[in-house]
Amino acid sequence: MATSLDQWTRELNEASKLAEDISAMISERGSLPSGPDTQRHLTAMRRKITILRTRLESLESFLSKLPSLQPIKDKELHKRQEMLANLKSKANQMASELNMSNFGNRKDLFGDGKKSVDVVSITAGLDNQGIVGLQRQIMREQDEGLEKLEETVLSTKHIALAVNEELDLHTRLIDDLDEHVDITDTRLQRVQKRLAILSKRTKGGCSCMCLLLSVVAIVILIVIAWVLIKYL
Repeated sequence: MATSLDQWTRELNEASKLAEDISAMISERGSLPSGPDTQRHLTAMRRKITILRTRLESLESFLSKLPSLQPIKDKELHKRQEMLANLKSKANQMASELNMSNFGNRKDLFGDGKKSVDVVSITAGLDNQGIVGLQRQIMREQDEGLEKLEETVLSTKHIALAVNEELDLHTRLIDDLDEHVDITDTRLQRVQKRLAILSKRTKGGCSCMCLLLSVVAIVILIVIAWVLIKYL
């Protein structure tokens, strides 16, 4: 019959295997193209880290009660505490790479952390099956919370894309307006130049006409003077 110590060791091995899976997913993340697949991959990694944290907290609680369940040497107990601490440190490091908070300062996923309950007090009086059932319930709640968070992120992303498209449209409209203003300004300058040339020509034409009229008047006066002199 398996002892509590054997069960603790088996659960630690399962947690170690889960940590290895998460580490492999983190290494694989860099080769994925950007898009929905990357977002789902990231969500899956964060969900697994949350599950790993829950298991490690349960293992820590289990280990604290282990001496009361069966005799264990201090050396063996310290060894297992060190193994658990190393695995928690690895989980913290992976969580940091995914911009998730560590064990020591993380808060409740959808609250301010004040509503969190001590795991030891929750698991007190539960047998192994009860602890497993509690873990599954917590994992289901966390999965639902992460799915809602993913929907919120995707909705925000779609809104941001729509706003970006709207800004692009306004930018194109402003560019078109600037182009039309430049064309109109160029045409106006051409018209002003033509008006200036026409004004100069008009002034020159008036001068020639005045000169011509003056000559005609002088000729008429000369003719009149000649006639008067001849017939008088």
